[in-house]
Amino acid sequence: MDYLHYVGGIIGATAIASAAGAAALYYMNSPNPIVPPIDLNRQSIEQPDGARLSCLCKNGKLFDYLYDDVKTMYELMRRGARVSNNGPCLGWRPSKDSPYKWLSYNEVLTKAGNFGSGLVHIGVKPGQDTFIGIYSQNSVEWILTEHACYHISAIIVPLYDTLGTEACTFIVNETEIKTVVCDKEEKVKAILAEADKTPGLTQIITTVKISDETKATAERYKIQLYSFSEIEELGKANPFEAIPPKPEDLATVCYTSGTTGTPKGVMLTHKNVVVDVSASIYQLAEYAPNSDDVMMSFLPLAHMFERVCEATVYIAGGRVGFYQGDIRLLVEDMKALRPTISPTVPRVLNRIYDKVQATVSGSFAKKFLLNFAMKRKQSELKRLVIRNNSAWDFVFKQVREGMGGRLRLLVCGSAPLASNVLTFIRCALGCVVVEGYGQTEGVAPCTLTVHGDYTAGHVGPPIPCCKIKLVDVPEMEYYASENKGEVCIKGNNIFRGYLKNPEKTAETIDKDGWLHTGDIGMWLPNGALKVVDRKKHIFKLAQGEYIAPEKIENIYLSSPYIMQIFVHGESLKSCLVAIVVPDSEVVKSWAKEQNIQEPWNKLCGDKSLKKLIFDNIISLGKKTGLKSFEQVKDIYVHPEPFSVDNGLLTPTLKTKRPECRKYFMPQIEAMYRVLV
Repeated sequence: MDYLHYVGGIIGATAIASAAGAAALYYMNSPNPIVPPIDLNRQSIEQPDGARLSCLCKNGKLFDYLYDDVKTMYELMRRGARVSNNGPCLGWRPSKDSPYKWLSYNEVLTKAGNFGSGLVHIGVKPGQDTFIGIYSQNSVEWILTEHACYHISAIIVPLYDTLGTEACTFIVNETEIKTVVCDKEEKVKAILAEADKTPGLTQIITTVKISDETKATAERYKIQLYSFSEIEELGKANPFEAIPPKPEDLATVCYTSGTTGTPKGVMLTHKNVVVDVSASIYQLAEYAPNSDDVMMSFLPLAHMFERVCEATVYIAGGRVGFYQGDIRLLVEDMKALRPTISPTVPRVLNRIYDKVQATVSGSFAKKFLLNFAMKRKQSELKRLVIRNNSAWDFVFKQVREGMGGRLRLLVCGSAPLASNVLTFIRCALGCVVVEGYGQTEGVAPCTLTVHGDYTAGHVGPPIPCCKIKLVDVPEMEYYASENKGEVCIKGNNIFRGYLKNPEKTAETIDKDGWLHTGDIGMWLPNGALKVVDRKKHIFKLAQGEYIAPEKIENIYLSSPYIMQIFVHGESLKSCLVAIVVPDSEVVKSWAKEQNIQEPWNKLCGDKSLKKLIFDNIISLGKKTGLKSFEQVKDIYVHPEPFSVDNGLLTPTLKTKRPECRKYFMPQIEAMYRVLV
């Protein structure tokens, strides 16, 4: 993530020279503490059946709609137009040196209506039998396509590169997609390369110019190519009166990549999405998006987390600006847009944290100043004071400016965020930082941390549209009576089922309507949920002990030397081994201190480095109570990170365990040979 190098200059000589003055000014400004929406010591209420509800639920009733006139995504955007007075809605940068350009809400609605009408004009059938594919990065056209689908009550189906060609072909056939919208010629070529296997596909609409060669290929397969603007113009000339969807209609089928097998199509209704959006806003209270807010869009719109975050802005009449599509230019986009709201993922925040730590590691004075400023900021967090203008905030100025300098709300999701990183980000940005937990099957967030709760290491209480219970997992020694078990969710945001897959649906949603997540959680004394394990990937060792590798990995990942880790075991083996990808910044700093001067690949094979990492993780395991059989007995230090590109991570950055096992089998077998 090279685009985060902006933190490199943090805490320079000027900052050190200013420390004495800052200390004198520290108590000159004492702002009022923020007011959390619920009692932080009682964040959820236990029900007679053992499930827990948000304290925001009135009379034990689950929340549904925030506004009586917004029950579908079609209505959601129209409310944004009203409350914003037709203000700016969607923004983009034509080039890296350009300011953001904006479409107003009414322009968005008009263009979406025209595009929907144009689709009908070229033969797309309105209604719930029609699925429209969108194969594009985040862009104005993505949102126009989505709302064009709502204009004709069709269903939008996102496709994305990291699904792989085979999976995309499967999706096109399962949903019987006839029309796909693409943003790059390479994607058009990829679709055409599979044309023999997708006989139902008849139309591709592109947002870019297409070469004559590609046009000829499309013609050969009898697939009609259109430009996006061409469809808009056709619709403008041949308007089709909107057929607004009903709350119970499908809004989208969002395919989960998974780690094995074919992807599953999660069917989400308009009610599912709007209710989840509404409940999230309700819990955020005064920190929810408003018409003055600006959001940066760079996480994939193919995933529901980003789409829900954007919907919370649209319903409030705020604006969303899209990054240029190049992650290396994200900092420049942030500085140009100056967002007030941004969704993000742990990978981004981890990188910021690591850069800052690397910057101060060689200087006692810088490290002292950073730690002192952190303590002062943490003391304010404990008093429920959230700000970025204290006497100590100059220490974190470059971090804030790298994200535009105006953030007031940061929402983190998709994977667990380490407690120390979360605390650092809260201190450095001086804004509300909330963390959510959920699955596509529950739209996006099913829990959300409460603003004002400065504690870390949990994902907050249920949002008020759903309830959560924990179910016994005896083979892993988790019991609901001890406030531990599999996380099960029920509510108005839970999906209708997997498209054309009743068997998988029945495996996931029980007869009483509870979604079984496969995650292991525990209730904390304050009523917040902590996710501690994963049920799906458990296995037995030769002597019969059950192992949950993700629990062990999460413990080992707190080591400063480790960026990624894959813990492996087999039923015919009596112990565990692991593949470790070291944190390059920390390890290179250590090597410099040890006067080890070797290229990276050779450094990763250094026996002293392996011993350092191994001893550190074993110590961490002992401190956190891992049993002897849960500790790895050997590690292999691998120089290259797991990534989506090399097939070892899913698009949501989860480890593909079967692929890792296959990829690293030579190293795994070598470790077991030594251990036998």
